[in-house]
Amino acid sequence: MQQSKSDVWVGLFVLLGAAALVFLALQSANLLSLSFQQTYDVTARFDNIGGLKPKAAVRSAGVVVGRVQAITFDDTTFQANVHMALEKRYSFPKDSSLKILTTGLLGDQYIGIEAGADEANLAPGDRIVATQSAVVLENLIGQFLYNKAEEGGTSAPAPEKQ
Repeated sequence: MQQSKSDVWVGLFVLLGAAALVFLALQSANLLSLSFQQTYDVTARFDNIGGLKPKAAVRSAGVVVGRVQAITFDDTTFQANVHMALEKRYSFPKDSSLKILTTGLLGDQYIGIEAGADEANLAPGDRIVATQSAVVLENLIGQFLYNKAEEGGTSAPAPEKQ
């Protein structure tokens, strides 16, 4: 009887440890966001969102102030519509701007919000128009290589005839 009681306690602690590991894994992969704050929805259009995904963070000054709810494609403007939920305790001016940024060199992408100077604040359903698309690493490398090839082709002196 005594051994079966300790087996139950050991099993319970093993289950709690496994649940804690699953929770940490989901939290670190940005797949689980436990926030009980009230939010308001805003949208923005981007020409290129790169690898931005739903549930990505929306940050201001490094602080998470919201999450990306959904990403849709508008086939009339050929742009991506990003729907975000910002926490109600953070209010931003209507002329705030958004950038898609990357954590580290090859890390996850998130939206950075820079506060504007307008006296009126964003309201639920507003659209932020000042946006800057994601910097795509492949495009930067291609542009760098193209510029280097162009420099090499024009700066080489012509061989002299003797």
